Amino acid sequence: MSQGQSGAEQRLVTPGMAVGPSTGKRAGSGVVAANDTFIATQLGWLRERNSTVSVDPINAAYMPRSGDLVVATVAEVRNNLWFMNINGSFQGLLPMSLAPWKVEFGAARQHMDVGDVVLARVQEVDECHNVVLTMKGVGLRRLNQGAVETLPVQHIDRIRGENNENLQRLREACDSRIMVGDNGRVWIDGSLAGIRWARKAVHALASTGHRTDINELLTTLENELKGDA
Repeated sequence: MSQGQSGAEQRLVTPGMAVGPSTGKRAGSGVVAANDTFIATQLGWLRERNSTVSVDPINAAYMPRSGDLVVATVAEVRNNLWFMNINGSFQGLLPMSLAPWKVEFGAARQHMDVGDVVLARVQEVDECHNVVLTMKGVGLRRLNQGAVETLPVQHIDRIRGENNENLQRLREACDSRIMVGDNGRVWIDGSLAGIRWARKAVHALASTGHRTDINELLTTLENELKGDA
């Protein structure tokens, strides 16, 4: 079983595969314990952290939860609300009462139209999968410039890193603003060169999600940026 050594690659496992002994360890997502052995329940990369064994799926859909930060796109406008594409199976609803502006009934399109991009939070998700968004909160706003990249949801934590260390390193390297949504979308704003490098960097991190030598990968990307300067 992969122990997370620097430079090592995680092991690809399939559902039903015995992936290692469960004695003294905890089962995380994607595994179950049976007869002192962990069994994988999904296709993905085996990972062990702090004595917890889990499987990071190769593909995962975004499942919204209350409090999630999302980069959303206006998909449809009604008199008193916006339907938002949140990169999930269901659209998000942004009522005018939860917009950051005072909106008169029927005037929603004057504030945001189809295709506009915003930074919002999931206010609630009910049992019918209705997702209510809010733009009332610190930093929540319409994103009028910059670029949006869509990444596999399961690799968002890798982009952020422990205590947002990877994300801060990316921001400092390219001197750009980078916001990572829990829904797999990343907003980047800065110089053209900074945006171009950041887009390449986040996709590189996402496409090598099974590797553990992240520091080495980031150093290589930073050196490439310096070489292009």
